[in-house]
Amino acid sequence: MPQPTTPDFTFCKKGGGDPLPARAGVFLTGHGEVLTPAFMPVGTQGTVKSVTPLQLQEIGPQVVLGNTYHLGLRPGGELVARLGGLHRFMGWAGPILTDSGGFQVFSLASLRKMTEDGVTFQSHIDGSPQFLSPERSLEIQRNLGSDICMALDECPPGRLERSKLELSMARTTRWLARSRAVPLQPHQGLFAINQGGTSLDLRRRHLAEAMDLDAGTPFQGFAVGGLSVGEPKEEMNAVLAEFVKELPEDRPRYLMGVGTPEDLIFGIEHGVDLFDCVLPSREARHGRILTSRGRLNLKNARHREVDKPLDPDCSCYTCRMFSRAYLHHLFRCGELLGFTLNTIHNLSYTVGLTRAARQALLENRFPAFAQSARAGWLTEEP
Repeated sequence: MPQPTTPDFTFCKKGGGDPLPARAGVFLTGHGEVLTPAFMPVGTQGTVKSVTPLQLQEIGPQVVLGNTYHLGLRPGGELVARLGGLHRFMGWAGPILTDSGGFQVFSLASLRKMTEDGVTFQSHIDGSPQFLSPERSLEIQRNLGSDICMALDECPPGRLERSKLELSMARTTRWLARSRAVPLQPHQGLFAINQGGTSLDLRRRHLAEAMDLDAGTPFQGFAVGGLSVGEPKEEMNAVLAEFVKELPEDRPRYLMGVGTPEDLIFGIEHGVDLFDCVLPSREARHGRILTSRGRLNLKNARHREVDKPLDPDCSCYTCRMFSRAYLHHLFRCGELLGFTLNTIHNLSYTVGLTRAARQALLENRFPAFAQSARAGWLTEEP
């Protein structure tokens, strides 16, 4: 398979006749095509929790994620490179995206110190100091051999005061310029991350700064970061509705860390191509199930004797084979199989939702599809 060194993203359909900028596309990577819109399960430490790569293949995601901070810390990018790269190491032949470690700037704020050079973390494993700079982040990602690499950014918390947000955004721009200088493997591409909180003018300013750096060798894609980090949902949606359509049309648009069914449909409506989030697998491990008819809590005793699947509209392995009563039993007993079966369903539902949205776009019926999906979620508990 050819390994592209420049962005290759094409539209199949845009909007389906609707005024919203929803679109379907094809994104070529060194390990295969990605048909968008698409949801990408999170495999922080080289594994999507509770499921095997073979089970993932049946679920059908096109891209999985790994995390630069965690994999760089343990087992280390150099070791993964010696063992054939992350694809071989984790047994996944499809495309892989690696986060830069920027989210850990936010989530591990109590364990890090940030300077212009980079971020020094106190390891959550043994307390040892771990330094991550824009250059080091890309070096680790180069060793991992992922297809999509992310530039290191400073991910600020929601509702940060404007003056501090501007300083944070400017640092992310400077780090992006430094990231451009790091050579990658021929099949790898670099995404820029846009920051600016919920201020549209700052988002636009930061995009203009990234476009100034885009000359020559263009970025492979653009990500919207710094949302779903504490700000009200209404403010996040207001930014997405106005800003996503302003990102370059000829590159994939990636909304980072957002993955509820409602957020996926809203993001697709407004031109997002790629999503990732731990929510489907994390909710599954807590017995909280996503279905076409709303959310279901397996903890509830009402499921103890129910001889029907989690979702009658789902054809995943879990729904084909097992009853709610059995899954309720596994959860109440703390059996590990319950985590696996719940995760298979939640990921199948989430991946299937974006796949169905794509098909609806191609068939010029996306507005009706979105309306129907939302109507199905109104059930108090299916």
